[in-house]
Amino acid sequence: MSYIAGVDIGNSTTEVCIARVAFDGTLEFLVSASCPTTGIKGTVANVHGITSALKQAMGSLGLGTERLSLIRLNEAAPVIGDTAMETLTETIITDSSMIGHNPSTPAGAGQAVGQVLFMEHLDRAERGTPYILAASRNHSYEAVAEAVNRAVDEGGSIEGMILQADEAVLVENRLHKKIPIIDEVARMDKLPEGVLAAIEVALPGETVRMLSNPYGIATLLKLTPEETQVITPIAKSLVGKRSAVVLKTPGGNVREQVLPAGEITVCGDRDVTINLDEGAEKIMAALSEAGAVRDILGQPATNVGNMFARIRRGMGEVSGEPGAVSAWGTGAAASAQGTHAAVSARGTGAAASVQGTHAAASARGTGTAASAQISAQEPHIRITDILAVDTLAPVVISGALAGETCLEKAVGIAAMVRTEKLPMEEIASRLKAELGVQVAVAGVEAVMASLGALTTPGVAMPLAILDMGGGSTDAAVLYPDGRTELTHQAGAGELVTMLIGIELGLRDHGVAEQIKKYPLAKVESLFHMRMENGQMSFVEESIDPRFFGRVVMLTERGMVRLEEDIPMEKIVQVRREAKRKVFVTNALRALRQVAPEHDLKRISNVVLVGGSAEDFEIPDMLMEEFANYRIVCGRGNIRGSEGPRNAVATGLVLSYIGERQW
Repeated sequence: MSYIAGVDIGNSTTEVCIARVAFDGTLEFLVSASCPTTGIKGTVANVHGITSALKQAMGSLGLGTERLSLIRLNEAAPVIGDTAMETLTETIITDSSMIGHNPSTPAGAGQAVGQVLFMEHLDRAERGTPYILAASRNHSYEAVAEAVNRAVDEGGSIEGMILQADEAVLVENRLHKKIPIIDEVARMDKLPEGVLAAIEVALPGETVRMLSNPYGIATLLKLTPEETQVITPIAKSLVGKRSAVVLKTPGGNVREQVLPAGEITVCGDRDVTINLDEGAEKIMAALSEAGAVRDILGQPATNVGNMFARIRRGMGEVSGEPGAVSAWGTGAAASAQGTHAAVSARGTGAAASVQGTHAAASARGTGTAASAQISAQEPHIRITDILAVDTLAPVVISGALAGETCLEKAVGIAAMVRTEKLPMEEIASRLKAELGVQVAVAGVEAVMASLGALTTPGVAMPLAILDMGGGSTDAAVLYPDGRTELTHQAGAGELVTMLIGIELGLRDHGVAEQIKKYPLAKVESLFHMRMENGQMSFVEESIDPRFFGRVVMLTERGMVRLEEDIPMEKIVQVRREAKRKVFVTNALRALRQVAPEHDLKRISNVVLVGGSAEDFEIPDMLMEEFANYRIVCGRGNIRGSEGPRNAVATGLVLSYIGERQW
């Protein structure tokens, strides 16, 4: 009698399955366990996580890991997600360059225009000149109100105020003349005195109208048509705000360096180049047009080029293999030489040439000549698949006074990285040395997941599976005669988390992960809350007052308050859209790849496995989409007890029995 362990190294979670094999070959599954993956999937840093999961599983049986006879690992290919911004030409700001707003605590209402005057210089105010008074937190609200009242009584014209402290209401309550007041403008030190400023405070329940309209800003600050054209990002950033301030600075003293989005070159059966500005749909169409992909390159000195360079450099550091170099030329000649590198060169002058040793190279020229001389060997680190998703990312506005952002179009990308040889053998040897147990690298994830999915009650071959994890979406079709069609696509749960974090402007990755996983509610009284689907939920015991009026996440451990002041409806919309963009798109792409003749209607049923199959809304989204193709799908229930988790680990154990019988 021996104990066999199947180990599935995922991007987020490492899962193990322990089974007992009798001398006659009969198999008995005993226990499963999981723990967070340590390090990047498919690297030696995974050993610590594997060891922890094995000890946890064997410990629940009252045994040590030395009782294991064999550990079987999946072949783990890393998937890395990142974003590349489109060209942000609209955020180059010239004249109307400094803005500030705080939508929660202004005072008064209406618009005001005047010269910025510091509180310290109030005695310099001239009769007949309108002013916007600026007071730092060094001045108390009583002193500010008293000084303004005195100045107004003496004939001064204070039309509005900008405060650094959160004291707008306290000041306004003490004023003889009611004026709009903006507070919590953090960067008071950036305010230039004497420049023209426009402020606006909306009535409760309303939002600013003049300063969220480019022509409104032009009216208040008397801008020329040319100046009006470049203040669009300012107006856009103030949409939906309750208060706002815009300052006209002389000479356009705030400028922003723009990094272009750049181009992607897909090296496949046919080389295809696409600019990121074209958007995710056309990027994915170009990927499909290229056929079998060998590598994907990004244009240097651009957002996407830098992103791909980070991915290759990061993978090179953890795998110990050299990365890839990309070169474009725009002069008389463009050339690149690389050792163990993927090289791409583009020339727009007289010639473009590439020479590489042990390199894959692509060259294009629009002048006299274009030539490439390469050897047959591929680069060590290659990007073999990407999933591109359109999104909106908050970009900090140049000259902002309170960290204001403007939503700009961006492209989120998950990239599949492959090295010449995955360091799985090194992982196996490290694990064997640490535990003293025989270790084998046993199978491809999609195939093992299919074997594991067969243990779901009610399924039969031919069987199609979707394995949706943290970094990748695998699809496979398993036929009764043993044939298997499979694919490994970039993009899954981690990309969804990244999109949620970007679109909601969250700084904490953990909060974005929780938003992805749990439904929301708004606590509207101490005894009831409104669920995100509109239902009212009443409770017998009083809700903690800290949750009153706040959006909460309904976790298995109880309610968790969301600290960010974001409407529940917006969070739900962003979360669902992110899941549709990633999971629905990737599921259709993956299944079409493995379906007979690439026809989705040739697949009758699909079993969903992997961590993301446990999500409270993704399976329903897929079921709704697959209904258009008459495909029946549902969550797997591995071994009739594990739900959609542990499919790969279970398949690794089952494949061991199959190998013994063979």
